[in-house]
Amino acid sequence: MKTIIAATLFAMSTFIGTDQKSIHQFNVKTLEGQDFNFASLKGKKVMIVNTASECGYTPQYKGLEELYEKYKDKNFVIIGFPCNDFGGQEPGGATEIRGFCTKNYGVTFPLMEKISVTASPVYLWLQNKDNNGVETSKVDWNFNKYLIDENGHLVKHLESKTKPDSEEIIKWIEAK
Repeated sequence: MKTIIAATLFAMSTFIGTDQKSIHQFNVKTLEGQDFNFASLKGKKVMIVNTASECGYTPQYKGLEELYEKYKDKNFVIIGFPCNDFGGQEPGGATEIRGFCTKNYGVTFPLMEKISVTASPVYLWLQNKDNNGVETSKVDWNFNKYLIDENGHLVKHLESKTKPDSEEIIKWIEAK
């Protein structure tokens, strides 16, 4: 039922004059339950990542945090979306997720509330070319990465195996 409601609300939002090609149209909740408006990221490059605490790719948290620390003052931000869709690898609630990320990886980049990549309006937008204007993709595991430009437009989807410090990501962040 949540999936149907989320998909309906998302579909309706595309008909009321929003720029369906921009991530800046979305509002979500942080892991702590605070409102977060993607429009606040205008002018910044953004990497969106679905994360999990019990995944073989979980050590990527370290690389993500290092990348964030290196570039956060250069108009770059990482947004993590904890996700339990794949193998039940993010079973905890907000307190457990925050504690794990802070204790084990010193995560300071923004984490949003836990989502399902098949129901989240943000992820429905990211995965559908009709909405994002660039490509259709499928998140098939944890730690998929979506690169968003300074205008809120999707640039590219990268699979889980792409490390945060990959040459491709670094070149993209540093490109003017």
